[in-house]
Amino acid sequence: MSEVVQDERETRLSADNLVRLLEDDILNSVLKPGDRLDEQSLARRFEVSRTPVREALRHLASSGLVDIRKNQGATVRRLTTAELIEMFQVMAEYEGLSARLSARRMSRDEIAEMRQWNEECQAHAGKEDLDRFYEANNLFHDTIFRGARNVFLQEESRKLRNRLHVYRRHITSPRKMAKSIAEHSRIADAIVAGDEDLAHALMRQHVDLLAGTAADVLLALESDSIG
Repeated sequence: MSEVVQDERETRLSADNLVRLLEDDILNSVLKPGDRLDEQSLARRFEVSRTPVREALRHLASSGLVDIRKNQGATVRRLTTAELIEMFQVMAEYEGLSARLSARRMSRDEIAEMRQWNEECQAHAGKEDLDRFYEANNLFHDTIFRGARNVFLQEESRKLRNRLHVYRRHITSPRKMAKSIAEHSRIADAIVAGDEDLAHALMRQHVDLLAGTAADVLLALESDSIG
């Protein structure tokens, strides 16, 4: 293998690794919306050259997690209020379709797993453990996406969920956890009963930003701006 090919391969591997590491930092709020992503600082932090850092930032920009502006560099993308509302509306449709398809296609094992994750949500809500509740909540929804047996839907929804992750996590509260668990139970019951229309309607209502969480998200965004 020539040195040029070897260098390109190492850059590709480094960039792929950096994409995963930076995605994790963004999704876990280590890097917050509006934070600056300095190439030189990131290169020092990860002990790589600036080339894979630049490539990783371009990839993250193409997936909507990062903004790159000429002469200003890269920052973690901060969604506008309009963008956030539109994305939640689309996410509600994705999730509603996944519930409809799961009512048709979900296996017994997946039904048991779906129920289990909602029980985990209930246990963590009882302890007001927001982080573990949020994790179990995501796994509840993941199980329904898998049960839909639609790989394209699963992949596209994951991209959008990644962009909304910080904002969804930001509005989780003890009161909302209890409400979410009750809604999960009704959604699960509709899926188990094979009621496609009801499963779709309940999931859309559960996820739709305009159904009850818009004000909370807007307040969260204002708080971030002030902070």
